[in-house]
Amino acid sequence: MAQLKITWMKSGIGRPQNQRRIIRSLGLRRLHQSVIHSDSPTIRGMVQKVIHLLKVEEVGDAQ
Repeated sequence: MAQLKITWMKSGIGRPQNQRRIIRSLGLRRLHQSVIHSDSPTIRGMVQKVIHLLKVEEVGDAQ
């Protein structure tokens, strides 16, 4: 299964509370931090809501 590398690139200051909650729920705690999630419709939907704050890359399996 494909995976997504999600990097937080722009600050959430001045953004609506729901966008800040999405960033937090993706597991991002500070700027320029990256997390890897499996590619699922749930994660894709969350990313679409805050795509202007993130950098998203597809990565292959780590096997």
